[in-house]
Amino acid sequence: MDQVRQTRPDIWVRAEESSAVGAVRRTATHLAESVGIGPERVGQIAVAVTEAVSNLVKHAVQGMALVRPCPGAPAVVELITLDRGPGMPDVARALRDGYSTSGTLGIGLGAIARFASHYDVHSVPGAGTALAMQFADGDLPALPPASGLTRPIGEEVESGDSFAIATGDEATTVMLCDGLGHGSLAARASQEAVRLFLAAPDDDPAAILRRLHHGLGHTRGGAAAVARVTSDSVTYTGIGNISGWIVHDGQRQGMISAHGIAGHQGRRPRQYVYEVDEHATVVLHSDGLTDRWSPAAMPGLFARSPAVVAATLLREAGSRRDDAGVVIVRPRS
Repeated sequence: MDQVRQTRPDIWVRAEESSAVGAVRRTATHLAESVGIGPERVGQIAVAVTEAVSNLVKHAVQGMALVRPCPGAPAVVELITLDRGPGMPDVARALRDGYSTSGTLGIGLGAIARFASHYDVHSVPGAGTALAMQFADGDLPALPPASGLTRPIGEEVESGDSFAIATGDEATTVMLCDGLGHGSLAARASQEAVRLFLAAPDDDPAAILRRLHHGLGHTRGGAAAVARVTSDSVTYTGIGNISGWIVHDGQRQGMISAHGIAGHQGRRPRQYVYEVDEHATVVLHSDGLTDRWSPAAMPGLFARSPAVVAATLLREAGSRRDDAGVVIVRPRS
């Protein structure tokens, strides 16, 4: 089973001034070089990243950018950009060379379409845009049907929320932990939960959660949930205020978590099995995202890639007054 964990915190950069363009480009090229991507390809990545972040600085409201190794493909560079407006009325046109939303000469977002190994975008006029792109040196490896994002409270660097993903031939198993409180001690608890999860991710979700509950006793503990997603079902178990949802046809169904704090107090974890089909999306998020989001209010979103879904939910439902974490999983085909 392939295992994915956050190898470093998700470090978001505000893209509101021109200095952000160089900062994000340097991060992307350094990461690309560190994973062995060749000089010509690094140059192409630099062009695409420059274009994407420049568009945020010029046109977006509250633009943010994140560069990291792609979950499930550590040799692939991933760039995610996020903003609250103005959105693009015609995404396909914006991704063609020669188009500029400002009416001036420019290449629009065409460099992304030409240089990214894969990209996906969701944009709503007046609401904003989420864009995820991956850059490989050569053929892009198959990406897992899951992705996750975290964001720390306020201006902190380290988030108390952490996630892990394990993929097999027939199932994808994910874990999300929200360490109690904020800062380094919360991060230590959630990273310990990741370690305990990855020690035996093939166990039943309830057995995994029991292992987390017993193993987090020397930390401050937290809320945690585990979901195993196959082609037709989700097996789910949770302790504390991790929210689990199944989204389908513009509706969402909640999944059951027990009260308590993993590592300190709580009932014996129970797992529940829910039916899904190939068009469903499974969502786990911490209480750093409000439960008051609605799939119907985000038309077309849940047909997009897991990274774009996670980024859009983080924008629409996330709070800057708490650490936030979200994981998105698609049923195995």
